[in-house]
Amino acid sequence: MSRIQQTFGKLEEDGRKALIPFITAGFPRLELTVPLMHVLARAGADIIELGVPFSDPMADGPTIQRASEKALANGMNLKKVLAQVAEFRARDARTPVVLMGYANPIEVFGAESFAQAAGAAGVDGVLVVDRPPEESADFVRALRQHGLDPIFLLAPTSTPERYREVARLASGYVYYVSLKGVTGSGRLNVEEVAKRLPAIRAAVGLPVGVGFGIRDAATAARMAEIADAVVVGSRIIEELEGAPEGEELARVAALTNELRQGVQGAGIRNQESGGEGQA
Repeated sequence: MSRIQQTFGKLEEDGRKALIPFITAGFPRLELTVPLMHVLARAGADIIELGVPFSDPMADGPTIQRASEKALANGMNLKKVLAQVAEFRARDARTPVVLMGYANPIEVFGAESFAQAAGAAGVDGVLVVDRPPEESADFVRALRQHGLDPIFLLAPTSTPERYREVARLASGYVYYVSLKGVTGSGRLNVEEVAKRLPAIRAAVGLPVGVGFGIRDAATAARMAEIADAVVVGSRIIEELEGAPEGEELARVAALTNELRQGVQGAGIRNQESGGEGQA
């Protein structure tokens, strides 16, 4: 059983929902990535999504695009991302790490070589934004050979056929994109998300994390009432952008703790109401 599966199993036992924060590796500075990962874990992250910067991040809005550009300018690349995960693992053997990025850097690295190196570094899951399930069978096979969970996106426009394709290949959890458009855009409609999650759960048989548009503890709490995990990305990157040098870790710790309290409160309310909203 993977670290991700173990984490969701323990959360379910405890009646809790997962908080999954996202940061871009190498942003705002190369040397901050590993300390940020440790801060996120201490402040309540159940799983960490670590963005692999790419020059054409088509699914990302301006905030994460800027972070990717800065990280690349700082000299970040996929090999260094894996080295940073290995450094994080030297002190944290518990918190799952999911790499989130695009196909091109992996293809340049070599899919089999990447899977082997990622597994050795201590990566737990991989989400490739622009690799659809219909084109992923060989890649998924390589990931699984090295103990990695292949994670896929679903969206408001996804069809039941796409649900079935994802169910055939995915493990760990699936990531439901709550908005049409890029990260950081649009207005989150929790009721609309709630309507779609039962069919997704029934089809994929995995925990469902919801992201895009979650910006504060109150919204995280509302989403945790209906989802298995809450994913927060752009808001954390904005906090890093606005923090004076030397204050980044404290700012991210405070924000993550607020988000954790929101998600935790939703779990407590679910238990008190007899489990409504649980998977």
